[in-house]
Amino acid sequence: MRLFICIMMTGFILSCSSKQSEPAASPVEPVNSITLTDAQLKNAGVETGKVERLLLNSELVVNGMVDVPPQNIVSVSFPLGGYLRTTRLLPGMHVNKGEVIAVMEDQALVQLQQDYLIAQARLQYLSKDFERQKMLNENNVNADKVYQQAEADYKSQKVLVRGYSEKLRLLHINPDRLNEQNISRSVPVYSPINGFVSKVNVNIGKYVNPSDVLFELINPDDMHAALTVFEKDIAKVKPKQQVLVTFVDEPGTDYACEVLLVTKNVDENRSALVHCHFEKQPERLLPGMFLNARIRVSNVATLAVPEEAVLRYGNTQYLLEQTATKTFSLVEVQTGIRDGKLVEVISKTVNLEGMVIITRNPYPVLSAMKNTAEEE
Repeated sequence: MRLFICIMMTGFILSCSSKQSEPAASPVEPVNSITLTDAQLKNAGVETGKVERLLLNSELVVNGMVDVPPQNIVSVSFPLGGYLRTTRLLPGMHVNKGEVIAVMEDQALVQLQQDYLIAQARLQYLSKDFERQKMLNENNVNADKVYQQAEADYKSQKVLVRGYSEKLRLLHINPDRLNEQNISRSVPVYSPINGFVSKVNVNIGKYVNPSDVLFELINPDDMHAALTVFEKDIAKVKPKQQVLVTFVDEPGTDYACEVLLVTKNVDENRSALVHCHFEKQPERLLPGMFLNARIRVSNVATLAVPEEAVLRYGNTQYLLEQTATKTFSLVEVQTGIRDGKLVEVISKTVNLEGMVIITRNPYPVLSAMKNTAEEE
């Protein structure tokens, strides 16, 4: 009985080990090449040709937005800090240069004016005392030390008064017109430019520090189109090229622009900015507006094929290269500018120039290739 059980256990172990030793089935690899018969080629009507370097004249279609250069954006703050007493500004409102856009008040404003007037009065006294001591010293009536002290006090007070004067000018208070009769606890804030309000960051009664931005104003005189151009197309864009811009709500109206500058760096999205100047700026232009643009690219020497030669399978584009007399394989490519029935082709892995490809009726070959993959 024991011998029978041992034989059964040994057989079971051997059968398990034999199952584990069976090799796993390898995954099915897709077929990227195929060899056709003469009949298949004839029925497909396939024609071949070479990838050639040609001069293309076309338009590069891109997107972008209306942008404002940094020098046309003004942040308005209050140098001394204080409470916002009044303002009427709302985002989008137009303002003129020199217009009162807010009124600030604070006890520090009163203190600054008070300190200036006291310093000015003391300066007048020290000025007279300095002249008196100077005359006495010239007549050897007083000691040099007394004269030198009077001179130092006078010059120090002049510096103090000058400092207070400049602080007042920062607040747009004219120190020459300030006297004890017109000390004020409130100070107006003036618009430094002609433009419109982009942001309002304060409300009435709020205390703001000297570093806080009360309002953001935009000078609309130099707004431009900032276009996003992908890395593969950057070399085609040059200054002075003509650009036609359309807005989302006016798809049928073109606004002429000219390429002003192409940035020299590529961002994380593999694209760069192209700045374009409007030949005649639209009145309705606002920063941040989305736009479409067509950059006119002329006489660009690039590798091109008939548009029919480019296959689209899934999210990828291909050419069918002839690697032997009747054998074809897939080559992944990207497309660029188009000129009539020609299209630019780009590859980062292989040299396309001079490659023999299917230029007419490539889809029957692709279909046969994929059917072969499914059968395997």
